[in-house]
Amino acid sequence: MLALDPATGTTAQPQSLDLGLAGAQLVELALAGRIAPDGDRIAVVLPRPTGDPTLDSALELLRRRGSPVRAVHWIGGPRLGLRQTYLSHLERCGMVHAVAGQMCGVLPTTRYQATETAISREIRTRLDNAIRTGVPPDPRTAALAALAHAVGLGKHLYPGNEGRSSRSRLRDLIRHDPMGGLVAHAVMDVQNGAAAPPRRAPAPTGRPAGARPAAETATSVSAQSASLHGSMDGSMARVGAR
Repeated sequence: MLALDPATGTTAQPQSLDLGLAGAQLVELALAGRIAPDGDRIAVVLPRPTGDPTLDSALELLRRRGSPVRAVHWIGGPRLGLRQTYLSHLERCGMVHAVAGQMCGVLPTTRYQATETAISREIRTRLDNAIRTGVPPDPRTAALAALAHAVGLGKHLYPGNEGRSSRSRLRDLIRHDPMGGLVAHAVMDVQNGAAAPPRRAPAPTGRPAGARPAAETATSVSAQSASLHGSMDGSMARVGAR
């Protein structure tokens, strides 16, 4: 809701918003007592479903990994359709409505206009109070602030030179929630390319590039098979709305 522009129906920071939504899922699971930070990793501490299908899907994927997952790898994983999933949820709840249109008179587009502004105002009030009073926020508000900063919503919420101190304070709120801070730093690391897969080292001299001993090949195949069983699938709106 915070990312929706009420005038245009478009989302601010669309490229990083998907990362923020993936991070918001982790925050929601942490607030529900299902996962916890483990260094720079995410550990499942209670695999019991939450009752939210989207969150439970993420929880099951984390559980199937069998060991704590690096937050930066989870955030940087594929999240096809995640933004649309939450926009559709907001539409079903009557908080937004879809407006069909066309780009250049040819390509179909869909904008989402907010129809319920009370929740957005309440979320914004919580952020403003945390920023301007200096009182440590509750974990949910701290996590929301961390995610808002990480995806670049600070300039959207507090624009211009007059908003500079508020943006700085928004960044400082990261330290008030361990999971929110971990997720926020992971989102920023992904945007900076920290989650890119390592480059393959050149083949040693005396062995043709691409040739591997049989034992090495077997080990690699086993690792790839295990990786397939633990592959990741992919709510800032939900983090703020509760």
